[in-house]
Amino acid sequence: MLGNSGLFDYINTLGTSLDAAAARNDIINNNIANVNTPNYKRKDIRFETELKHAFARAGEDSVDARVKNLDLKALEPEIYTDYEELSYRYDGNNVSIQNELAILAKNQTKYNGMMTLLNHDFSGMLSVMK
Repeated sequence: MLGNSGLFDYINTLGTSLDAAAARNDIINNNIANVNTPNYKRKDIRFETELKHAFARAGEDSVDARVKNLDLKALEPEIYTDYEELSYRYDGNNVSIQNELAILAKNQTKYNGMMTLLNHDFSGMLSVMK
């Protein structure tokens, strides 16, 4: 019953999204650590846009069918240099500590929300198995 429910498709998608959020967290922490490094340019990760495009390409009418058809292996988070030509300071660094802390808080909120969903899914599976 559980194998055909599509629940594992959602769990796998959440897992991939959690991995991307954890990677973003590491990148943000690296940006914060380099806030005083001359010529350092902030990095970020591109994932949510790719997930939206993959979801749209799945082409089915129902959300369940779209999630089932997602190619999660093709959703590799891409690290990129953000605003490479922009610098806030004379030393060439473009990291704003206030901006990084706000992005970190947003990312942690997203991560915690996805983790809550994942725990809820596993709790549901546990209830069914009992």
